[in-house]
Parts: sequence; C-alpha cells; structure tokens
Amino acid sequence: MQGEQRARTIFLWLWTLITAVKLVVAARLPLFVDEAFYWQEGQHLAAAYSDLPGLTAWLARLGVEIGGHHVLALRLPFLAIGAWLPWAVSRIATRWFGNVAGWQAGSLTLLMPLSATLGMLAVPDVPMAMAAVLCLGAGARLLHTVDAAAAMRLALGLLIGALSHYRFIGVIAVGFIALLMLPQGRRMLRDPRIWVALAVGVLAWLPLLAWNADNHEAGLKFQMVDRHPWDFQWTGLWFLVIQPMLVTPLLCVAMWKVAVAGTRAGGGARAQWRYFGLVGGVSTLAIFVLGFFTDVERISFHWPLPGYLALLVAVPVVLNGWPRWLRRTAWWTAGVGLALAFSYYLMASSPQLREQLAGYKYYPRNFAGWQPLADAVREELQQMPPGTKVLAGNFKVGAELGFQLGDADIAVLPHPLNDKHGRSVQLGLWGQLHDGKRDGLLLLVLSPSDQRYRELLDRYHAICGQVGPLPPPRVVSSDHGFQRFLLIRLPAQRQEGPCITPAMAWFDAPSSGDVVAADLHVRGWAFKDGVGLSRVEVLLDGRAVTDAVYGRAFDIRPAWPQSNDPQHPNVGFDAHLDTRKLAPGRHWLGLRLHGHDGSVELWQEQPFVVPAR
Repeated sequence: MQGEQRARTIFLWLWTLITAVKLVVAARLPLFVDEAFYWQEGQHLAAAYSDLPGLTAWLARLGVEIGGHHVLALRLPFLAIGAWLPWAVSRIATRWFGNVAGWQAGSLTLLMPLSATLGMLAVPDVPMAMAAVLCLGAGARLLHTVDAAAAMRLALGLLIGALSHYRFIGVIAVGFIALLMLPQGRRMLRDPRIWVALAVGVLAWLPLLAWNADNHEAGLKFQMVDRHPWDFQWTGLWFLVIQPMLVTPLLCVAMWKVAVAGTRAGGGARAQWRYFGLVGGVSTLAIFVLGFFTDVERISFHWPLPGYLALLVAVPVVLNGWPRWLRRTAWWTAGVGLALAFSYYLMASSPQLREQLAGYKYYPRNFAGWQPLADAVREELQQMPPGTKVLAGNFKVGAELGFQLGDADIAVLPHPLNDKHGRSVQLGLWGQLHDGKRDGLLLLVLSPSDQRYRELLDRYHAICGQVGPLPPPRVVSSDHGFQRFLLIRLPAQRQEGPCITPAMAWFDAPSSGDVVAADLHVRGWAFKDGVGLSRVEVLLDGRAVTDAVYGRAFDIRPAWPQSNDPQHPNVGFDAHLDTRKLAPGRHWLGLRLHGHDGSVELWQEQPFVVPAR
C-alpha cells in the first residue's frame, strides 16, 4: 500500500505540474505553420481535406469557438487530449499489471518527451494517439473477455483514428497482425461483435474516400506516393540515433525489452503482455524499415509514438526488475529529456531566446516572425486604399497571416511548397489559388526564407511571370534576417517590362561563424534584376558603419543565367572593418542594398566571432 500511495502521489504531482507548464507554453508559443493551416481548414468546415481527414480541423474550430481567437483556445482541445492520455495509459497498465505499475506507467507517459509534449501543438498526432490508446485498451480487454463495452471502445478508437490521419491505417494493420499472432486474438476475431466494431471503423473512412474519389485521389497520391521518394536512402539510420534521444536512452532500452520479452512472458497477463509487446515492437520496427524509403525532409520523428505508448504500458514491470541505481537513473534521464524538450519550446516561444538560435541548425523558423509580419501588413493596409487585398506567396504565409488578421480567405500564389505539403488542391477548392490577374490593388507578401537560395531567383522570375515586375519591397526582418518577409504594393493593373526582382546578395568573406582578424576584409556580391544596385551599405550589429566599394567584376551568371541586372558582370563589393574596438564574442554582419528604383532592402545578417585579445 505504501508503494502504491507513493506512485500515485508522484503521478498526481507530475500530472499537475506538467499540465500547467504545457498550458503556459501553449499560450505563448506562436502557431506552427501546419497549425495555422488546420485553423484555416476549420474555418471552411468539411468532411475531409486534401491533406487530412476532418477531425483536426474540427477540433481547431471547436477551440476558437469556445475560447475565442487565441492560440491557447485553438490548442485547448488538443491539450485536453494530451492531459487525458497519461490517465488512459495508467488505467490500462493498472488492469493488467497492478496499481503500482499503473501509476508508474502514467508517470512515464508524463516524462517521456514525445508523449509529455503532446497537445501543445494542434496537430493530428494528438487525436491519433488518443485513438491508438483506446484501441490498445479495448484490444487487451477483448483478449480476456469479449463484451459489448470493450467492442464499443474499440469502435470509438477506430472511428477517431480514421478521422485523424492516413497513418492510422498503419496502426490498424499492426494491431491486426498482433491479434493474428495470438491464439486469443484469433479466437476474438471470430466474435460478431468485433466485426461490428470493425465495420464502424471502416465506415469512418468513407468521408476521406469520398473526397479522394471527387478529387482524382489527390490526398491518397500525396500521402502514399508524391511525398515519399520510395528509393533506398541511408539517412534512415538516423532513426537509431534520434529516437533514443526523443524517448531517452534507458527508457528506449526498457521498451525494447518489453517488445522482445513480451513474446515469451508468462503469468496471468501473458496474452496482454505479448499483445503490448507485439503492437509496440512491430509498429516501431516497421517505421524504422520504412524510414529508409519514405520522406525525410519533413518532421517525422513523432511517427512511432502509438507503438511507444503500447510498450510503455508494460515498461514499469521491466524497470522493477532492474537494480535500484539503474532504475532511478532511467527515471531521472527521462526527467532531463522532458526538461530539454520543454526548454526548446520555451525558447521558440520567446523572441529574445529565439533570436539566440538564429544561424544554428535548430532555429525554429516556422514559429518565428509572424506577429511582426502581421503588424507590418496592418500598417501597409492602413496606408493603402480601402478594399486592398492581401496576396500571399505560399500557403504558409496565407495561413499564418490569416490567423493573425482573422481572415481565412487570403489568396495564395501557386508555389512548389503548396504542392510539396499537399495543400494546392485544397486552396483551389476554396477558390484561393490566385492566377496573378487583378483589377485592384494588392499587397503581395513573400517569404524568401522558405526558398532554397539557389532556387530563389527562379522563384522571383516566376512571380514576375504571374504578376509582372515587382515594385520596391518593404522588408520585415526577424532574428537577424533568418526569418524575412517582403511586402510589395502591386498596382491595380499589371505593369509591362523586364522582370524587376528583390535584391540578392552573398558574403564570400567572412564565412558564417568565422573567427576574424583585427582588420576584417568583407567581400561578396549583390545584384538586383531589372534595375541594378546603386549602393551597398555594410552593417555591424544592426548599425551602418561604412559603404562598400561596389562594382568589382564578379560574374554570377554561370549560376543564374536568367539574371538581367544591367550592371553584370560588375556586381562584386569590398569593404574593410576594424574589429579592435568590438567586444570579444559573436557579432553580426549585414547589408543594406539600395536599388536604382529607390528600393532599400535589408539583407540577412551573418555571424562572425571576435576573439579575446
């Protein structure tokens, strides 16, 4: 009894503390771009969408309808599911492994970074995890006794899963494989009540299938074909490095012991133990194998979560067989992992802390700069005639600005990014995919940060083809320009003439992060298609310090033969800076580019290091 009371107290303290922290972070963290699009889908209610079934959008709509137009309100339904999840895991573990193991399983769900942070973002993995746990608990119960209540719980899980994500098909397949491998599972599948539950699950896919039938299978093609290379790639091995970090190493070892030992465990809960081990093990192994062939460009580290939750149910039994020092180390490393995960989200939610990540690999660009952008757009619209509309350069800008401005109908230019994320068809169905034609003023909002640099000039020329030469832009720069937007006032009628683009530049020296000498030689190149540059200012930590000597011969046309800057090939620049008066440490080198058309554009800054002398 003392052990049970202690385990229960730890769980309740952890649940209260972590839920409170999640609420605080969720209230401060800017919307991730996918969340913004789910909000936009929720403002256009439908049974299914081009990228997902309907449930995520419905939950986002429910949140703002109940709590108002705020990021926390949008995330509240997802936070509620995330808060429910540890209780559900605890209940399953309690039934089959006892009260102490039950509370411990719940606590581990609260500590494992992947499950602990669930719900802070309004994403489909949250209801999908809920569906997986409902099916897991129902399946374990049905292995013991087939009854109507458990069959209904299975049906509910299958229903929620089908409305959450295409990937839930994999959860169903893994569960079915696990049941077929167990004698109790094969016996269970002969009961008609199970087939009624499965029929409910099948029917839940009909809205998604109907949407695909009406739209040339666009959603299925994107999820199953277009987004994946389906060629072998060695990057799949990163799974073995990343996943132990995301669930913490010792907890990962314990979960794999559940998967392996579960196939031969004895005792009263033998079938259930095998079931949890098979569901979790087969699921995780399948995702590892698929990782060698599937999409590696977008975030996919959360895909194994349903399998981990199945393994986590029995992990306390494994941990309790370890030496005390190792068991305590596992708990503490899980806590450290959780602290690190929350630290990242807290950093992403703070403009001051987020700025410190600029220039590093893990800079959270998709969270950055949206509020300053919205403020700048409002200012521009106030200065332009009434009726001026916003035109976004891609779906990310359209969705994020839509949430900030309370407008779910912002038009979006065609962009490869829309196709890459499966959103073009949906934008077309809403009538928001803009063809470039206009009969009134438009405020065009571009996001160069979303484009690979080597493809940026091609993108600018494509936009010229859509809307004509581009007038001087207003630059909205956040975090030293690592999130950068261009606001361009398009005239009511398309202008003719050569393509005029925003300016482009590059530092040849110093390189990013270089430790520099006292006399710093700055050199690089800059150009502006259509009109050329008249002046290049050099900025140090945001302040203009000198004008570069501009016009050195440097021909960039072998890389960009389509460039039409009239000053080619003389687009190189040079400058000298004295760094002796600078404090040791990291500093930022920037450019202010002046075009012959009157444009003044801030370029992305580059860090360098002044050594201690």
